Amino acid sequence: MKLHFEPNLDYQMAAVDAVCDLFRGQEICRTEFTVTKSALGGAFLPGMENDLGLGNRLTLLDDELLQNLHDIQLRNGLPPSGTLTSGDFTVEMETGTGKTYVYLRTIFELNKRYGFTKFVIVVPSIAIKEGVYKSLQITEEHFKGLFAGVPFDFFLYDSSKLGQVRNFATSPQVQIMVVTVGAINKKDVNNLYKDSEKTGGEKPIDLIRATRPIVIVDEPQSVDGGLSGAGKTALSAMDPLCTLRYSATHADKHHMVYRLDAVDAYERRLVKQIEVDSATVEDAHNKPFVRLIKVENKRGLISARVELDVQAAGGVQRREVGVQDGDNLEQTTKRALYADCRVGEIRVEKGNEFLELRVPGGEMFLKPGEVWGDVDALAMQREMIRRTIRQHLDKEKRLRLQGIKVLSLFFIDAVDKYRGHDADGQPVKGVYARLFEEEYRRAAKHPDYTTLFKEVDLFHTAEEVHNGYFSIDKKGGWTDTAENNQSNRDNAERAYNLIMKEKEKLLSFDTPLKFIFSHSALREGWDNPNVFQICALREMGSERERRQTIGRGLRLCVNQEGQRVRGFEANTLTVIATEGYQQFAENLQKEIEADTGIRFGIVEDHQFAGVSVAGPGGKIAPLGFDQSKALCTHLKACGYIDKKGRVQDSLKKALKEGSLVLPEGFSAQHDQITAILKKLAGRLEIKDANERRQVRTRQVILQSPEFKALWDRIKYKTTYRVHFDNEKLVESCIKALQEAPPISRPRLQWRKADIAIGKAGVEATERKGATTVMLDEIDIELPDLLTDLQDRTQLTRRTIHRILTDSLRLDDFKRNPQQFIELAAEAINRCKRLAVVDGIKYQKLGNEHFHAQELFEQEELTGYLKNLLKAEKSVYEQVIYDSDTEAGFADQLEKNSAVKVYTKLPGWFTVPTPLGGYNPDWAVLIEEDGAERLYFVVETKGGLFADALRDRERAKVDCGKAHFKALATGENPARYVVARTLDDVLKFL
Repeated sequence: MKLHFEPNLDYQMAAVDAVCDLFRGQEICRTEFTVTKSALGGAFLPGMENDLGLGNRLTLLDDELLQNLHDIQLRNGLPPSGTLTSGDFTVEMETGTGKTYVYLRTIFELNKRYGFTKFVIVVPSIAIKEGVYKSLQITEEHFKGLFAGVPFDFFLYDSSKLGQVRNFATSPQVQIMVVTVGAINKKDVNNLYKDSEKTGGEKPIDLIRATRPIVIVDEPQSVDGGLSGAGKTALSAMDPLCTLRYSATHADKHHMVYRLDAVDAYERRLVKQIEVDSATVEDAHNKPFVRLIKVENKRGLISARVELDVQAAGGVQRREVGVQDGDNLEQTTKRALYADCRVGEIRVEKGNEFLELRVPGGEMFLKPGEVWGDVDALAMQREMIRRTIRQHLDKEKRLRLQGIKVLSLFFIDAVDKYRGHDADGQPVKGVYARLFEEEYRRAAKHPDYTTLFKEVDLFHTAEEVHNGYFSIDKKGGWTDTAENNQSNRDNAERAYNLIMKEKEKLLSFDTPLKFIFSHSALREGWDNPNVFQICALREMGSERERRQTIGRGLRLCVNQEGQRVRGFEANTLTVIATEGYQQFAENLQKEIEADTGIRFGIVEDHQFAGVSVAGPGGKIAPLGFDQSKALCTHLKACGYIDKKGRVQDSLKKALKEGSLVLPEGFSAQHDQITAILKKLAGRLEIKDANERRQVRTRQVILQSPEFKALWDRIKYKTTYRVHFDNEKLVESCIKALQEAPPISRPRLQWRKADIAIGKAGVEATERKGATTVMLDEIDIELPDLLTDLQDRTQLTRRTIHRILTDSLRLDDFKRNPQQFIELAAEAINRCKRLAVVDGIKYQKLGNEHFHAQELFEQEELTGYLKNLLKAEKSVYEQVIYDSDTEAGFADQLEKNSAVKVYTKLPGWFTVPTPLGGYNPDWAVLIEEDGAERLYFVVETKGGLFADALRDRERAKVDCGKAHFKALATGENPARYVVARTLDDVLKFL
């Protein structure tokens, strides 16, 4: 299998542009430097004494960088940074949305736009290092195709191969070095900081420093090194041009430039939807039960929070209580079952926390999350393994037909429970492996799965379909290890080589392995797009445990061609856990709040700054911080939010009823503002696996003449061509360039500072008198403007020449060439994007190319009780709705007698567009008072004004209109309409 990468996903390109636009106005960098020490003082000096290479050079002033940063933050609806306090910039992207692809593509965009060539990727662990290296390998051909075959080298830093560092410094090509922070953060023992013959006698760190690399930090919250900051120190030792920080869970948010948080990712269906299959024990209070939640030291008082079965007025209930050394649990619970059970020592030392439990027959030492008593643990785990296998096979039945291999992942508490060695050193199965094979064989005999197991050797299959991935020691044994020393890092390397380098093989039907058991090895850095079940055979109690767990399976799945499959119909991650559904959702939300800083239920002043507004000439611009703040003031005045921005019930009611009142001038942005408020007012929705239902077709409707007549009018497929009106495109480009912002001249920034030399060191204090001087660069070498713009826009030189001359702005090119090139390219490309849709023409492929009506029965559809409406006139027995607008529309369709039949069009019904597949919402047949029948394809939107829709939505709607217009031949064709309610459709009667 070969994985395919989609080059034009809007949210990924927005993240790339957010970083690249920081350097808007930067000259293309072509600075040579010497990589040998000069005889004078050992410093690196420009020159041509020996081997030369290309380094990174920044020509922008801090004020220009800060202005670029503010523009980006405004565009992306982020609070503005007050000052440029560091060269660190933050990109937040939810796990599974392509963070690694984004920063790798950013490398090539930075090289294309500004000529930067030296990049260092710093990661916290070997798992992530191997994952990044694998990503570089499988995207190499993809990026060379996108960036005109640009040559580049990438390598894993190895302290025994320091010649690679010399090549990194001297090569004129794009160089990418991948390194773990553990390999560079200890100066006293690290070869990076020592003179070496392999680098010509130089310290490798000096060679790296001389290149002024752009440092990319993957998971900086783990790289920085906490309070001690050893990781941060190692990063600063490289003297980076800037540091780009990428994570879903930032601890420090330095100059945020882009944010795609967990809620955005779920709502936009960029990751799998999550459901929880929870296993909670009820009415099993026949044994004493103690679970340690946490230990505490508050003002010198040592205590613990534990879960006990307590006698209450309504019977025995499991409750969380506080205990101290010496407490009698029989008295605490008021149950004789706990006779002679006492609390002993409570230790709060970080990393060594425990509670001593003195029970009849000895002592127990519980760590946080551990349990004494309750039901038989293995009996519980057997049921969880059985449930996971059943969930796996249910999805396999449905998804195998679509070419999608299903994987399941088990997290276990100890390696020896899955696999170990006997006295002779031979591998033996642990209890989990034996339980799995027993339950797998049992499931294979079940009537529901006979089609999956027909003519299969069950004993052989049961052994082949599961395996474990753990750190491997030198003797081939499996260990529970952390990467806290070189020996353990070597152990981890042996395991990750196997995992990371065979990702495509694991996705293939030819590989029987489908169930993966892991200890700590897969907690970060490893994921696979086709993990559909995650079973936690250990307690999920620690911080970030739920986010780490589900993060292993959030990516959208791929089929056997390596192509991404979208839509929740195929993409649902089931978490099998010993935690109630509501409790899991609440705890996951707390983790998201703690990790990302999302303040659920709070509306902040900057919240609406990025809302799109149509300006002069139809140009889209952000609303801005001042307008956003004014809108928040209005919401407070209406009582929708309180003084602190907390959402009130009145706002929730207004959003539900569609009665939200906005100030004059905001009506066109109503939908965008409402969407933001719904996100802030609601909770993160986690599905309950027990509420999942298969939605069946209603045969009396599906086979009816009325539906067949409707289907025959919309089922045909089309192809499209884009017809540019060249003259119109050129005119719009000229106008866009004329209306573009002015070009500033280069500036020189003067600052004065007092230098004080004392025993504490040298201190510089800036004085008053800073001035800015405009520069007239009369000797500037002008680049080849036409060639550069031709590369950026793919228009002909003649067309570009006309646009530039007729815009009357060529003097701006002489004033600041680089800034002019960027501004002109952006203006032209925006006009091109609009022209693509304006000039699109669809053509019916022919009568033999159509969506078969049989797909309604062949393609399984599933939904959840809370998102299902019972339907009588629909092709399906229930309607699955994704919004209040859709729910209201479906209800109106059912109640209006003019509607004869309808269907919510399933995900497989798509219209091809230049922006990807488009799935319209509804197909409806209406007959008024026995008169002529009318057929409609309806797209339901909360607002009907074109400027209320984002560019991408509006473009797809325009493509939908063109597609169905191409099918509108013959008598009484189907009409395509955009509507909020059924009344909007009935106006066409």
